[in-house]
Amino acid sequence: QVQLVESGGGLVQAGGSLSLSCTVSGKILGINSRYWYRQAPGKEREFVASIDSSGTTVLADSVKGRFAISRGTAENTVYLEMRSLKPEDRAVYYCYLKGFWGRGTQVTVSS
Repeated sequence: QVQLVESGGGLVQAGGSLSLSCTVSGKILGINSRYWYRQAPGKEREFVASIDSSGTTVLADSVKGRFAISRGTAENTVYLEMRSLKPEDRAVYYCYLKGFWGRGTQVTVSS
């Protein structure tokens, strides 16, 4: 059974920073691309960031220059560093891996 668990969400003022982490448990073979998505109230889930097996990252235009995705020293963990947060970044943030989703972590940004 593969499980993804996100953590690190919370309430922050606009301009502030948060660091999310996603840890995978269970049997996943190899180093896989990892993804972060988010879903704001009343909106569809949208892509935020990804990192592939070589470390190449892709960021959504809306977060470029503010967010960064990285892998931990333990390959089962991936991070999303978020800075200069805006009220429009408010959403539930989910990590994704090979068909599996975490339950998400809430990020709220006050103006």
